[in-house]
Amino acid sequence: MSRIRQEPAESSASTVHRVRSVLAIGPFRRLWAVNSLCSVGDWLALLATTALATNLTTGYQAQSFAFGGVVAIKLLPALLLAPLAGALADKFDRRRLMVVCDVLRCLVLLSIPLAGSLWWLFVATFLLELCTLFWVPAKDASIPNLLRRPDQVETANQLSMVMTYGVSVVTASGLFTALTVLGPTLFLPLTPTQIVYFALVLNGLIYLSTAITVATRIPEVSGRAGPGAEQARGASVLALVRDGLRFVGTTPLIRGLVIGIAGAFTAGGAVIACAKLYAVSLKGGDASYGLLFVSIFLGLGSGMVIAPKLSQRIPHNRLFGAAIVGAGAVLLLVALAPHLWLALLTVLGVGASAGVAFLTGMTIIGAKVEDAIRGRTVAFMQSLVRLVLMGSMALVPVLVGLLPPRTWHVFGAELTVDGTRPILFGAGIIAAVLGVVAYRQMDDRRSGPILSDLMSVLRRQRRSSGLLIAVEGDTVADTSAQSQRLAEWLRAEGQEVVLAADPAEEERRLLAEAGLHSPRAHVLMSAAVRADLVEQVVKPALAAGAVVVLERSVHGPLAELGASAGMDAAELEGLAEFSTGRLAADVTVLLDKDPATPSANLAEQPWRMHRLLTEMAAAEPDRYVVVEAGGGVEEVAERVREAVRPVLANRQQGTPEPGLSAAGAG
Repeated sequence: MSRIRQEPAESSASTVHRVRSVLAIGPFRRLWAVNSLCSVGDWLALLATTALATNLTTGYQAQSFAFGGVVAIKLLPALLLAPLAGALADKFDRRRLMVVCDVLRCLVLLSIPLAGSLWWLFVATFLLELCTLFWVPAKDASIPNLLRRPDQVETANQLSMVMTYGVSVVTASGLFTALTVLGPTLFLPLTPTQIVYFALVLNGLIYLSTAITVATRIPEVSGRAGPGAEQARGASVLALVRDGLRFVGTTPLIRGLVIGIAGAFTAGGAVIACAKLYAVSLKGGDASYGLLFVSIFLGLGSGMVIAPKLSQRIPHNRLFGAAIVGAGAVLLLVALAPHLWLALLTVLGVGASAGVAFLTGMTIIGAKVEDAIRGRTVAFMQSLVRLVLMGSMALVPVLVGLLPPRTWHVFGAELTVDGTRPILFGAGIIAAVLGVVAYRQMDDRRSGPILSDLMSVLRRQRRSSGLLIAVEGDTVADTSAQSQRLAEWLRAEGQEVVLAADPAEEERRLLAEAGLHSPRAHVLMSAAVRADLVEQVVKPALAAGAVVVLERSVHGPLAELGASAGMDAAELEGLAEFSTGRLAADVTVLLDKDPATPSANLAEQPWRMHRLLTEMAAAEPDRYVVVEAGGGVEEVAERVREAVRPVLANRQQGTPEPGLSAAGAG
């Protein structure tokens, strides 16, 4: 059974509307608040434990060792136990797992002031990170089950990540700073170590409050979806670990995510690790170092903010690889930047590209990976991010030290190049190459050059005020009936409507005259007839600002004929794009009807045709909305109208864009 789900994509509604609609869901809102508090607690724990490590030692070398020891120990759980964490998130009740982890984190933090020793601080740091390692996959895997529609996954992830890597960092830093100045300001007899202990106790109480909230206020986290949930609960932990690793390694979409994440955070880790020495090469000091550090994280947050807008123009599976290629390309510019201001801009670009990739990757996991395997996939991806980022930060300074500065004379001018430049340049090349590999793994439709493919997507410009709505389905009768009812309703709403009917009669006449019998010849003839309809009817109507309802545009007839011709979705998609000149509908309504339902017009191979249609919808999820087509004609017509209403609302607000999809219906 496939572990990848095929879902409709996010609505084109405004960002504020999308955020409000997600936060209006009570269980998700409460889980988001819990995640926000825990994120503050995680960052506060990092600051407090590293500060305490230096307070419990004396001497520069001992303090450096203690500080580095805390950071290194935080890596060990992800390195050793990441697959196990994901397996437990898929096997056991996720709510109970989260509660247990939060209670344990509270107890561990409270134990640090009681022990008051460096060795226990190291043990506690390991235990804290271990609990976090088990908590995060359970939380992330639960999010899609709390939402009303799969298209809300991206917005939910965006809210969580902006809080985790943005607001929480600032909040925790501000809180820790406030606590450290509290004693001197109020003239309290508190030593720096005692203040850190107070921060740890406060941090423990934060985790206790989140445990109580999850246990009493979010029972929905325990809910599981999909037929594989019971199977996962019955399997052994070792079997789940093996199955999860096999799934990651054998599924092209997830394999591409793994490769791409490695590339993206290789670039980000190289920038962070080189920032101090890179600032020196720019003839800057600590202020420049701070600005570079802020730029990478500001870019990361910005990328997470703009990712949903980009995904409206480029499907997630292609946007992910493109963002990583972009991170690598911009990192090459970072390596060549001669001035601080240019370095800050390019570093911002690296962070933004990594942010787009990270959010897009997590959205793909939440929207397309089945619940039964999602915990293991999330755990693997989250651990990979930490390992690659920390690994880069550990390896890069060593490599920089092996490359001493060299002085070059260029046109009479003296140019000094230190080790950070070739390291950054090399990391950029690695990231770009891995991005291309990830793109190829995840792009299930084309095999052409990546640059021309991306440019063809970006060249899709706005179409005046016209709106193109396509209606596709398994049968001619269903699509014809729903297209006519949709056109009538749009006219009643005051729209200027052109109904582009299915040219099936013209197609049959031409086939009879030409005497064609080959199934592939039939496919080509169907594409040619519909290409002429697009040029003669559809494009002029769009240019005039009308709403065009296109009955069985190209995909439906091609899927019907391609089922008998043995063509796959990639071949049919390529032919459809060529025949329409890459004209894409603002929204395609796919009438999803059980192909086993009796119908006089049903194709000879109903199941294969149905699969081809759903595969094409999955390849362009931004442009499809799936409507349940079972039931009476008027009942289905109402579902279609509900699916189209958001597109009309955006058009009336003056924001129609090609490729924007409606919210899922049915």
